[in-house]
Amino acid sequence: MASPALTVVTGRPGTGKTTLAHSLAREIGCPAIVHDEITQGMVLTNSPTRTAGVGEAFERPALDAFFDVIAALARAGVTLVAEAALPGKLWHPHLEALTEFAEIRILRCTAPTSIVHGRITQRIATNPHRRARSDELMEGIDPDTASEEDFDPAIDELPTLTVDTTHGYQPGLVALSRFATQPNPGDTLDA
Repeated sequence: MASPALTVVTGRPGTGKTTLAHSLAREIGCPAIVHDEITQGMVLTNSPTRTAGVGEAFERPALDAFFDVIAALARAGVTLVAEAALPGKLWHPHLEALTEFAEIRILRCTAPTSIVHGRITQRIATNPHRRARSDELMEGIDPDTASEEDFDPAIDELPTLTVDTTHGYQPGLVALSRFATQPNPGDTLDA
């Protein structure tokens, strides 16, 4: 059986990772596994009436579930997109273990601090489904100090592409789809 493609979408909070992960998964026809959505599912199961401050109790179990689901799908030969704003030190050991089962590529989302701050502010005000991340936590994120490098899995041998999400995606979704699915992803950007 051929190895599935695992496209990891990462970056600091507010850089458009979740939106890109879902758009890319729809474009290529595969599942998107999103860490914050797993956390939110745990919150809904265990604390459905609370609106803030409940996510911390679920961080470790959600992280374990996130990587367990990714590993199970990769072992089963399922191409997928995985998204999380995790520090590189959390990504690195899990991704190294998955190289045995999947062809991994990294999409690192980036956007200017003013855009990131606006997105976080809008999320707090308008998205009740993101309550696993308390308002206090989201408001405490300083886009000026949340370094993009902190969210880099830093595995040099993995194909990595930086995606500017300021206005849409640069490179565009079609190019990102090719990067996510082709055997030699670096070659797809020249076409």
